[in-house]
Amino acid sequence: GDPERAREALGEAYRELVLEEEKLVLLLKPPFDSGSADPGYIKGYPPGVRENGGQYTHAAVWLAAALGRAGEAEKAEKVLRILNPVEHMREERDLGRYMVEPYVIAADVYRLPGHVGRGGWTWYTGAAGWLYRVWLEEILGLTVRGTSLSVDPVLPPEWERVSVRFRREQAVYEITIENPDHVSRPVAWIEMDGRRLEGCAIPLEGGRIKHRVRVRLGTRED
Repeated sequence: GDPERAREALGEAYRELVLEEEKLVLLLKPPFDSGSADPGYIKGYPPGVRENGGQYTHAAVWLAAALGRAGEAEKAEKVLRILNPVEHMREERDLGRYMVEPYVIAADVYRLPGHVGRGGWTWYTGAAGWLYRVWLEEILGLTVRGTSLSVDPVLPPEWERVSVRFRREQAVYEITIENPDHVSRPVAWIEMDGRRLEGCAIPLEGGRIKHRVRVRLGTRED
């Protein structure tokens, strides 16, 4: 879409649907209830449950992906942290609120009065795979392209350092992303085994070898 319209749409979606205090990322609001609009089967759910105005995690992960691609690293990170089940179990009082396993992604989280924050349909959603991909590909910026690994992170500025261990067949790449200037992007330079690379692509191989890679964010160096 048009970049300006896309930024406006993402800004509105974040403002209206991301509820940091309640740890929810809603699919839509307000929920369909007594009006004449007929959106289909979702109206069969009580208001605030699953697709009818609750958190539908699959779509929430895509919002995080879109924010990452737009360079909105801090907002993307906040959405991803809300979706992390561990964040719903940090306090003992949260046990009676979330009521599902804190180590798997819930397909949905309710906003139904009296049940706000309660998870549902665990061990079920493809959002788990998407959450993994968004952290790796949209935030850490690691994407395999043929025989190379593209590195183009979009980090929250307060992150100073991130380490990733990437394996390709028998080859291991110990990657460290450094952010001394507290920026989100771009990549200033990449070194592999002490040698400066051209561009943002790391050549991949499959043999039994270990490489050490340094990625520095900041002003791009020519």
